[in-house]
Amino acid sequence: MKPITYILLLLAAFLVLPTTAQTDLEVQLKKLEEQNSAFTLQQEKMVARLDSVKLAIIRRDLQKWGLPKLEEGDELIVHPGHMLVYSEKHEQPKWTVHIAAPDLIKGNLARIDSFLPDPLVKTGTAVTADYWYSGYDRGHMVPSADMRWTYDALLGTYYYSNISPQLADFNRGKWAELEDWGRRYVYHTKRRVFIATGPVLRDGLPTMQKADRKNEVSIPELFWKVIVDLDGKDPKAIAFVMKNEKLEYPVISYAVPVDSVEKLTGIDFFPSLEDELENRIEVMADYKAWYEKDEDKAGETAPIPAPLPNGMFNSVQAKYHVGKTVTVCGTVVASRTTVKAKAIYLNFDTPNPDQEFYATVWQDKSVNFSYDPETYLLNKKICVTGKVTMFDEVPRISINNESEVQLYDEAVGK
Repeated sequence: MKPITYILLLLAAFLVLPTTAQTDLEVQLKKLEEQNSAFTLQQEKMVARLDSVKLAIIRRDLQKWGLPKLEEGDELIVHPGHMLVYSEKHEQPKWTVHIAAPDLIKGNLARIDSFLPDPLVKTGTAVTADYWYSGYDRGHMVPSADMRWTYDALLGTYYYSNISPQLADFNRGKWAELEDWGRRYVYHTKRRVFIATGPVLRDGLPTMQKADRKNEVSIPELFWKVIVDLDGKDPKAIAFVMKNEKLEYPVISYAVPVDSVEKLTGIDFFPSLEDELENRIEVMADYKAWYEKDEDKAGETAPIPAPLPNGMFNSVQAKYHVGKTVTVCGTVVASRTTVKAKAIYLNFDTPNPDQEFYATVWQDKSVNFSYDPETYLLNKKICVTGKVTMFDEVPRISINNESEVQLYDEAVGK
């Protein structure tokens, strides 16, 4: 063979081999993509089956333990992730019940934002025309965020049978924070909770006066929520009652026993529980029992209810007295010394970074105390007197000596 011919054949081999190898890789890639698609489809089907069984368990356990007592004329409406009784008279739910499960922690389905009449309510429900440009938000009783782990349950929260009219400041403010508060507990404990929610309905409530309205939708003055943990070592319950208005105080300030909601609404909650257990948990209102030790907000305490005696103010009221010298009272739930700022910070009622108010002892003023303010005042209910200033939109008082600090009981003369 001539040298030139050998060289040409060798070059041809090098040109052909990569093409063949490339073709083999493309075939391999195509097969893998097909296998992956089939696997993804199988996985989606398995997730759907899992969700279906999880929802069936939720409905079973709601029926077994979670339903309030049905009154004459009540019709139970069952959706994939929640149940309710609808009030035709007021065109909104009388109550709803659902289970907030740990699945919500990883739920990532998007909001639907398409509200629909509930096809299961025989008398019909409110419709979009009743709410559109009414000045009221469509307030969820079962939070959509609690159901973002499964589409069928999520969709059910957007029926008008799950909606009550709420002022925007309330719906997007403390009501949303209350919903977050319940999910926070599920997140930290990894346990489900039973939740009942609803408006306080009565004769004589005002209705939304829209010219193009299709229904007479009552405007509740109050809303309530009941949360129960039956799976923990020590079953417990707590309830909340909130006015349908802009609220300032932390969510825990609105905590009440379940018994209080029963008296307010006439609804008998958890009648299927054993009497001893029902009676025991329905008098509970200890919000501190609903925090895990490692939570940032574990030490949170409700502000002292207003009005305070002797012209004093609580931590929430402090912001209305910026520039004035006043006395502010609360519980020191957190204290810390910062080297950079050269100061001791005393957080009242709510830990950093969500504090409503704090007191500061600058390093050069600490010599004016016979005790260490950081350790001695922690967990004590105290009053501080001084000029209220604002820093990073949080009111504070800088205290200069012991005379500007009193224990609360001493300040009010107890």
